Amino acid sequence: MDQEPILISAVPGLPEITRGYRLGAEISDRIDLVDEDILVISQKAVSKAEGRTVALDTVEPRPEAARLGSELGKDPRLVELILAESRAVVRTDYARGIIITETNEGFVCANSGIDASNLDDPDSVILLPRDCDHSARLIRAEIEDEIGTRPAVIISDSFGRAWRHGQVEVALGCAGIEVLDDWRGLPDRNGRILTSTAIGIADQAAAASDLARSKTSGTPVIRIRGLGRFVNRDNGPGCGSQIRSPEEDLFR
Repeated sequence: MDQEPILISAVPGLPEITRGYRLGAEISDRIDLVDEDILVISQKAVSKAEGRTVALDTVEPRPEAARLGSELGKDPRLVELILAESRAVVRTDYARGIIITETNEGFVCANSGIDASNLDDPDSVILLPRDCDHSARLIRAEIEDEIGTRPAVIISDSFGRAWRHGQVEVALGCAGIEVLDDWRGLPDRNGRILTSTAIGIADQAAAASDLARSKTSGTPVIRIRGLGRFVNRDNGPGCGSQIRSPEEDLFR
């Protein structure tokens, strides 16, 4: 059976996003949407709308943050935020000044996902949304309220990879999409039963979306068509369902 073509388009015309910006409503006004579409929205856009930008001059570092900042050559105010946004420090690389943390939401990444790029204030940083799956559900509901359709929503961010150079976009939160396409227990083309194949659909859609924008393009929202078979009416379990438990994680 022929597969439907996959079409990836940037949503045009979005202004600089500030706190309180109604992402779902504004997206609905700028591009046509159907229930089978997938919207991939950059984490930074969602964080800005949710007021997750922090001015460093409002942060008072604790002694632990001051000590770690000195050892790593990092601003202790930034380190304070990194620690506050994490449930555990997984690794520190003192030679390169890197902190790998497990965020409060369970993501393992550098600096608790805190970023300073593309912000007008050089002394400000932006934090991840508090609950990315919840944010995706809210945006999806807002779109349905505006135009009556329920496209899937993915919130994405660029993450490094332990075994390879280069960042790729991954899904941090989602609503209305199958996070994993689980083939375990099914036969391959030769009849052998698959035992470990579970395709990360939300992550692959997030990665594909980044091909339609650049980091300086000012296009934080991408529409994907052609993957409607993975879009569901219900919101589903979200991206939290694909985080490995500590018992399954062989690298910590």
